Amino acid sequence: MQRERLLKVLVVGDLGVGKTSIIQRYVQQVFSQHYRATIGVDFSLKVLHWDPGTAVRLQLWDIAGQERYGHMTRVYYREAVGALVVFDTTRLSTFQAVLRWKGDLDAKVALSDGRPLPAVLLANKVDQQHQGLRSKTPKLETFSRDHGFIGCYETSAKDNTNIDAAVSFLVENILAQEAEPASTHLDAGVLAHPLSDLHAKESGPSHCSGCSTLRARGRDQD
Repeated sequence: MQRERLLKVLVVGDLGVGKTSIIQRYVQQVFSQHYRATIGVDFSLKVLHWDPGTAVRLQLWDIAGQERYGHMTRVYYREAVGALVVFDTTRLSTFQAVLRWKGDLDAKVALSDGRPLPAVLLANKVDQQHQGLRSKTPKLETFSRDHGFIGCYETSAKDNTNIDAAVSFLVENILAQEAEPASTHLDAGVLAHPLSDLHAKESGPSHCSGCSTLRARGRDQD
């Protein structure tokens, strides 16, 4: 008989970074250019047959970009066990907002033992490379390590680049943390393993360990 786990994962980031597109691509394997901006919060459910003994009911909560400093975010964040923090590689302002979103998460929700939620940074819309100029932003791998993310991925909801890999990595980390005593974990802000080891299954330029700078690219819908 399978053990069933319900995991609430938050998907946050500024308005228009592609959060809804990412969720719809992951859950329904569809992409549309015409998603409307999320108002308040929405969530989608996907059941994962994780291993022969475990079924994961994954709730992906789509938090509206304009909700960052709203008083309701504390209610939306309640009982979450992980997060995807998304920015749009075509808009520098959305990258600059990443740490505000991360800080908001850390201030308003934590795991049951007090540790910060495991969070993965998604650099979205990498399908639009032809439209951008390189900007003088830090390497994503270094940035994510320095600011308490457990990993980072370059993603495209349109092309279905790294969406499954990023979510699976987060779920794997959540389940692993639940299985270990809190005392065995490193302090928040330090990766448990080098990114090159964590993502050994990934290859090619779409993964953040292979990118030297943030590139400005085109945009899809929130």
